[in-house]
Amino acid sequence: MPGMGEGLVVARGLRKSFGAFEAVRGIEVEVAEGEVFGFLGPNGAGKSSTMRMIACVSPRSAGELSVLGRDPDREGPRIRARLGVVPQLDNLDIELSVRENLEVYGRYFGLSRRHVRAKAGELLEFARLTDRADAKVDALSGGMKRRLTIARALVNDPDLLLLDEPTTGLDPQARHLLWERLYRLKREGVTQIITTHYMDEAEQLCDRLVVMDGGVIVAEGSPAGLIERWSTREVLELRFPSDAAPPVAELQPHAERVELLPDRVLLYVPHGERAQAAVHAAGVRPLSALVRRSSLEDVFLRLTGRTLVD
Repeated sequence: MPGMGEGLVVARGLRKSFGAFEAVRGIEVEVAEGEVFGFLGPNGAGKSSTMRMIACVSPRSAGELSVLGRDPDREGPRIRARLGVVPQLDNLDIELSVRENLEVYGRYFGLSRRHVRAKAGELLEFARLTDRADAKVDALSGGMKRRLTIARALVNDPDLLLLDEPTTGLDPQARHLLWERLYRLKREGVTQIITTHYMDEAEQLCDRLVVMDGGVIVAEGSPAGLIERWSTREVLELRFPSDAAPPVAELQPHAERVELLPDRVLLYVPHGERAQAAVHAAGVRPLSALVRRSSLEDVFLRLTGRTLVD
């Protein structure tokens, strides 16, 4: 597509409608080769609709989209052959062994049996599943199944890996092991696009990301850049007795922004300890005080709100 840029994925004015409902409302996105790019947003923000268009399984309603330098409307099958897709829910074949899940999937891409057999061995080692190669999928833990799903998505040596909520439902140990595997892929130059609800995951893995809300992009940048732009260096968390109203008016002069939550008050400040000393000097006595660094979660909640979206 002339003029669409040099990225592996380039979207200009991209829209997706379902009848009268517009799920994606004219977004602009460019993902560079070798980059890990994230889509963050509450439920209904348009992340999944965007990912399905990039994966060439849902046609765009309007705008321009280029994936791997090709138009999904005209060359969807050729693009899909170069993609690795990790769906939100594992869709492994439970009737097959771990190794067979890799080998049978590889045959869908027209790869030779010899090549697929060798590739399966590499991917079993990558996923730390070599010792479970002959086990049935049902016998695997959730973390093992997730690693196998990611390994399967790599069987065709994809140019672009799409991961939809890759660590949802995993325990902390399994999440960190999966992060280590994805970071290894990043070092090897595999371009990745990730949707996630975990802010720490986005901070760990993403070079750049966009925050979506209501079908539009409300912020874009690196995790550190977004924190610098939309939050403060530190946050002072104060807790007060449940039967007393927090003295918000007295706290306002000591912070760039004050946020009242049901169980605590957040003071967004450049220096948490200085702010804590100033609050104490003003005669405010909380039950407890905690100084922490600002996080991507602070940015996310400021941009999209704290109201639960079903």
